[in-house]
Amino acid sequence: MPQCTAPINGHTRGGGANCPVHGRGGGYGYAYSTPRSYPSYSAPAPAQRRTTPSRSSGTSTRPSWQPTGSSVSYTPQQVRDLQPVRTATLARTVQQNDVFLCHAWPDRLEAARDVHELMLDRDLSVWFSEVSLRPGTDMRAAIDRGLVSSRMGIVLVTPAMLEKLGTDRSIASNELSALLRRSLLVPIMHGTTFEELDQVTPTLASRGGFSTAEESMESIIEKIAELVGVVTDEEADELAGISGGR
Repeated sequence: MPQCTAPINGHTRGGGANCPVHGRGGGYGYAYSTPRSYPSYSAPAPAQRRTTPSRSSGTSTRPSWQPTGSSVSYTPQQVRDLQPVRTATLARTVQQNDVFLCHAWPDRLEAARDVHELMLDRDLSVWFSEVSLRPGTDMRAAIDRGLVSSRMGIVLVTPAMLEKLGTDRSIASNELSALLRRSLLVPIMHGTTFEELDQVTPTLASRGGFSTAEESMESIIEKIAELVGVVTDEEADELAGISGGR
């Protein structure tokens, strides 16, 4: 009498197929089957870090606020980034200061001071804490007055400023918020990048601006001077056209 092979060979890996009792013709049909194949697993690609496109470009364009005879060159991206600032600045022509200089405290004696001096060389009136803050004055109140009395602001973004912004509790954060709400702020990257700024405050990074890795600080300050300069003939014609079309 045929004997089941399960006690010896089992009913897997061929034993069931050859069993005279339970094999292919003997009852349960335990035939050997090929082990199930599973799809291979590949680890997902690492998430791409969000970056802000470079402000540099191989082409240049001329903004409507650039005076005739100017030697500085603007990229198309810079013109797009600065146009809202120029529009907002034109509405603040009677302010006491041209520029509010926002900087980190550790930069006040070096990088920020150099920027301040370059702006003075361009005949810009500047609110700068090292000069504008008098001993014994209320710092918060003085800064608020400086913000109100300035046509626009620039923020010098250095590693020290990134550290300050990361706390979300610094005076610099309050200053930036006030200027950002009114489209009056232009960041200048100095010793850091827009990508690094994006990791701390994407809102500020998205506004665009300048980087000393792409052009000199002297060229940047000249552009700032043009940005707060008087209305050009081209802008006057545009404004007249808008008024005449109403």
